[in-house]
Amino acid sequence: MLILAIDTALEACSAAVLDTETPGLRASEARPMARGHAEALMPMIARVMQAAALPFTALDRIVTTIGPGSFTGLRVGISAARGLGLAAGKPVVGVTTLSAFASPFLAEGSEQSIVSVIDARHDHVYAQAVNSDGAMLVRPCVIPIAEVPHLTPAAPKLIGNAAQMVADRWPADRAPPAVVETQTAPDISWIAWLGVAADPARSRPRPLYLRPVDAKPHVPAELDQPASSSAQ
Repeated sequence: MLILAIDTALEACSAAVLDTETPGLRASEARPMARGHAEALMPMIARVMQAAALPFTALDRIVTTIGPGSFTGLRVGISAARGLGLAAGKPVVGVTTLSAFASPFLAEGSEQSIVSVIDARHDHVYAQAVNSDGAMLVRPCVIPIAEVPHLTPAAPKLIGNAAQMVADRWPADRAPPAVVETQTAPDISWIAWLGVAADPARSRPRPLYLRPVDAKPHVPAELDQPASSSAQ
């Protein structure tokens, strides 16, 4: 299976081509960036596809991260994936950044539960907890940092861009995390492999927004009124 993987959810812009019949990625590129994904992504995809020596029609599937993450970044990646899938006539699937963070620990046979954490700001994180066999313990949610130690009964492995931040505030009366691994963005290769396993009927490329956008456009008071039913 040939997979094009895309990630613009957090502080990186990444693209890769995975051929499941060969070891490693056929081609990949990743650049750390907090903003500017819209300008960087399509040229990056073009370079990756050229390096893989493949036309888009040769792909079997396109996968993109759907969040949680930057509202702007998510829209960039999901729009690109949908557009390419439509043009090439290929299915597009979405995977969460939280699952992508957890995947390396699951692949190595973790004995502990795994808690993925992403900075949601305002003293909160996006979080997900899975058992050592990948079974979901806590579905993706947004919670105060102080609640993370209570997601699992035993000391978990922590991974994500907020891992160290959460570990630094771990309560003294609970066993500390078994592992703390801070990553600014998930590895694009794991996103690609999650795309292989995803069910296109259930893993739609729709943004996973766990809370509303902080900033809202200003609406003048005189315009923020219900229309009169007597208007002619």
